Formats: sequence, structure tokens, C-alpha cells
Amino acid sequence: MSAQRVHSARHTVSVAAPAGVVYGLLADAPRWPVLLPPFVHVERMDFDGAEENLRLWHLRNGQVCSAHARRLPRPQERRIEFELRDSLLPGETTSGSWTVAPDGADRCLLTLCQERPAGPGQTPGTLERDVRAEAAAVREAAERWDRLDELLLSFEDSTYVSGSPELVYDFLYRIEDWVDLVPHVESAEVTEDQPGVQATVLHTCAPETGETLRSESVRLCFPAAGRIVHKETLTPDPVAAHYGEWYLEPDATGVRVVSAHHVMLRESAVEAALGAGALLVDARRHVREWLGRTSTEALGLARWHAESAVRRLR
Repeated sequence: MSAQRVHSARHTVSVAAPAGVVYGLLADAPRWPVLLPPFVHVERMDFDGAEENLRLWHLRNGQVCSAHARRLPRPQERRIEFELRDSLLPGETTSGSWTVAPDGADRCLLTLCQERPAGPGQTPGTLERDVRAEAAAVREAAERWDRLDELLLSFEDSTYVSGSPELVYDFLYRIEDWVDLVPHVESAEVTEDQPGVQATVLHTCAPETGETLRSESVRLCFPAAGRIVHKETLTPDPVAAHYGEWYLEPDATGVRVVSAHHVMLRESAVEAALGAGALLVDARRHVREWLGRTSTEALGLARWHAESAVRRLR
């Protein structure tokens, strides 16, 4: 029996960031959705200090794919070895490594190596393009290292509902109905080709200007866990990336409902979006108020939806 052919690729890029920063970005996989565009959601399933198992959802050619990754981080060597099983390549395992080598005080060399079975439609050129694109995305994210404290913001809004967690989740899940329920939503298109994976297009009204804003998102719905994760794939300025989650924390009398947001700002778009002279601090305030307002509005309506149903049953 002939051995299966394997494609391999290796690519090195120079990164204008310290080696420790780049290794830290690679090691902190749960933060990838706000830093690396293809990633929708990453969950660390377990980590014993030597071996890490991840569940990843990412976009490939506009399609949401899931994957399981087994990783062996070696922080002293600034190297991470991995094996990846992707839903688009059933029965096949991609293996490889990330290596970060210092190149002066504030620069480093980042190398990605991958090997992948030669499946249908897979060519050496396909893998080479993938490897180059992944390395370039990490480089772009890492080179913001000295500005990340200003560019990134995370926050939560919450409410308590004296009602059923199932009713709250139902409201959050049926986003196509928000046109008739949530004042700032003008239109909503939802496609769910895979159970629990929603692609949405929303048109919303900006409260300050009345301008209609278009956003596109992927939502991953986990009803058993009471969670809906969302990642915007088309963001309005000055937002470069927006990743968030709705999650429920039930107790004996009701449920705490939380809307969490993680945002990366696009510094070059701040003045165009907010006016001449606007600074990052203004953009942070604007985004916090804007997303906080829309979250609070939806949280209030989720509470009304669940508590009204309880009152009707009494």
C-alpha cells in the first residue's frame, strides 16, 4: 500500500514586536477572536500545564468550520507544537509548529511550519497560501503591541430576570424577531445552515445621527449552556473587531443575563467616524456608550419577554 502524500510548508516573517509579546499572543488562544480575523470563538477544553486541548470555530471562504487542536506549548523555547483536526478535512490531521526567535530587543522572527495530507482539492500552493496568511495575521496583530492597552476594551452589562432562563434564551436566539421588538434594529436577516450556527445581517439606527449602520455577524448558539457567542465579520468604524457573548447564570429564583463585549478599535478611522480632532479616548467612550446602550436595551426587552410570560401564567 502506498503512503498517503503529504504537503508541507514553512514560512518565516519578521515582526516588529518583542519575541515574548508574539509568543504570548500565540499562547493565549481564547483572545484570538478579537485579534485574528478568521477566528470566531476559541474554548480551552483543558490544560494540564504541559498539553492543551482547544475547540476552535473559524471562517474559511465564508464558511464556519470547527476544529479540535492539541497543543504542546514550550515557553522556554518560545515554541508551540500542534495537531489540528478540522471539520472541512474529516479524518485528516494537520500538524505543525509556531516558533518565535528574538531578532534584537523589539523584533523577532516568527516561523510557521505545517504538514497536511494531500486531500481532494488540496495542493502545495493551497497550504503555502494558508501558512503565509496565518503568519501575516499574527504579525499584524502583534505589531500593535505597544498600543493594545488603548486599542482594546472589554466590558459587560447585565440584568436580573425573575423568570425562566429558557424564555430569556429564546428571546436572544430569535434575533430575526428583533425588528418588531428592539427599537434600534431596522432589519435582520438570519441564515442557519448548520444547527446553532447563525449568519446575521443587521441594519441598526445610530442614536446620535440617525444613520443606518450595517453589520454582519456569525453567532454560535449553545442552548444547553445558556450561551450565544457572536463575532462581527463586517464592523462599522471606528471598530476593527468585535467579539462578544450572551450568557445566562440561573439561580433558584431567576437568572442573571450578561452581555459581554471585546472590541479592537481602528485608530486610522477614529477621526472619520467621530469628527476632526477625535482621539482614541473619545472612540473608547463612544463604543462603550453605543454598545452598552444597545445591550441594555436588548437585556431589558429579554427581561420583559420572560417576566411577562410568568405573569400571564399566574
